[in-house]
Amino acid sequence: MSDLNPAPQPLYLQVKRHILSNIGSGKWTAACRVPSENEIVKSFGVSRMTANRALRELQDEGVLVRVAGVGTFVAEARPQTHPLEVRNIADEIRERGGTHRAETISLEKLRATDSLAEDFGIAPKSELYCSVIVHHENERPIQLEERCVLPKIAPDYLKMDFSKMTPNEYLTTAAPLHEAQHVLRAVMPDDRIRKLLGMKRGEPCLLVMRRTWSGGAIASVARLYHPGSRYEMSGRFRP
Repeated sequence: MSDLNPAPQPLYLQVKRHILSNIGSGKWTAACRVPSENEIVKSFGVSRMTANRALRELQDEGVLVRVAGVGTFVAEARPQTHPLEVRNIADEIRERGGTHRAETISLEKLRATDSLAEDFGIAPKSELYCSVIVHHENERPIQLEERCVLPKIAPDYLKMDFSKMTPNEYLTTAAPLHEAQHVLRAVMPDDRIRKLLGMKRGEPCLLVMRRTWSGGAIASVARLYHPGSRYEMSGRFRP
């Protein structure tokens, strides 16, 4: 394997770099089978332990999928975001080289249910501005955003064209973020959510419940649903 650099570097890292290079160049695409442990041992002259570590780490990193008795394959790239960051979904998609499109399902004035009133810390039946939007990545639904905001903090919310500017982008200007809370859950979607996200029956959703504060008040409460098979949240932390 001539593309391995003989520089002093752990052998398992050299094997990983070789695999990543082939994936990065497009030579090995999603679902393509990669060399087995035995093939790596023979090709690189490394131990079986070294080959196993390289493949195992790439599997842990989500680069490869290992199927017992079948082989090791290049994983399909899945959109992902950091669980503690408040990101604009349109920016995430564009950074991955994709095309974002937002479809507004509803945009209306509602009265707060007991549950929403508790989320906002306001009286039941208080007025809220609410939106339901499906975000698409390359024409494939990737997020269903159900959001309510306080009218006094975002007075022009119902006038916005969210096909041109996401609620996140508008709120960043209208109600600058001071604090945020994320709660992550795996849930089974109802028929409405499943249809809007183009999901198969029995497929779970990743639900992110987000509250944001601005100027000492809760400005926005959002429920962000993602197809479990097409989205993941990943983050690295340093204590």
